[in-house]
Amino acid sequence: MDFLRPTTWEEALAAKADRPDAVPIQGGTDVMVEINMDVRRPAALLDLNQVTELREWAMVGGTCRVGAAVPYARIIDELGGPLPGLAQAARTVGSPQIRNRGSVGGNLGAASPAGDSHPPLLAAGAVVEVDSRERGVRMIPADEFYLGVKRSALEPDELIRAVHVRPATGPQYFSKVGTRNAMVIAVCSFAIALHPDERRVGTGIGSAAPTPRRALEAEELLARELDWTAPLDPALTRRFGELCAAAAAPIDDVRGKAAYRVHAIGVMARRTLAWAWNDHLGKRAA
Repeated sequence: MDFLRPTTWEEALAAKADRPDAVPIQGGTDVMVEINMDVRRPAALLDLNQVTELREWAMVGGTCRVGAAVPYARIIDELGGPLPGLAQAARTVGSPQIRNRGSVGGNLGAASPAGDSHPPLLAAGAVVEVDSRERGVRMIPADEFYLGVKRSALEPDELIRAVHVRPATGPQYFSKVGTRNAMVIAVCSFAIALHPDERRVGTGIGSAAPTPRRALEAEELLARELDWTAPLDPALTRRFGELCAAAAAPIDDVRGKAAYRVHAIGVMARRTLAWAWNDHLGKRAA
């Protein structure tokens, strides 16, 4: 196994172009587990730890640009205000050691349906910035990034540079079901983001389909029928939960049954909508 260690972004792109079979590694929270369990034996590892720009975030043109290697711990500490849904999801990731090493870029690169950052990124309308030496930068909307189980829209010579997320204009929530309270892969998860300025609600479903996905029919329902100045209609909330559950396409596995996942998505959808709506009305009243 070859070990490549660039010190700049340009060197990293060159290495990936010359060795498209090289697997990028930053925190190693996914890749090293697969290597240690002999699930994966890449021909080369591309260590990005020396590329310091990947560990920075900034506001750019009104959007929060989060470098691919910004660890979950910093997202929790520094971005809970502008990106509350992502920060909530980050709090549920593994142990403190994992949160200090793991990153959204790594989650996106692995493209696991169970990745905790995917639902809030989908709900918030995030865009993934990828780059290559030959073609330059591409901006990929999060809902076009996931192509299949652990498959993404990344080309072999591309690397994830950052993720762009608009600061929240309304309440956001993330909910996760696991087999225990900590250090657990999600049985299923759900995120919601209210966008009052657009009169719409964003959703994200995790670990309940071959890819993370939005509940588009449920979003369209709320766009048509929500009264943004009134309490939630219980019938509308129930229908929202049903449509979110219908958007899932889970399997039975060691962590849970498909039927349970479908049921849980509906419950989490109703609950997170109620939590977010109560916050929205409370802010209006204040």
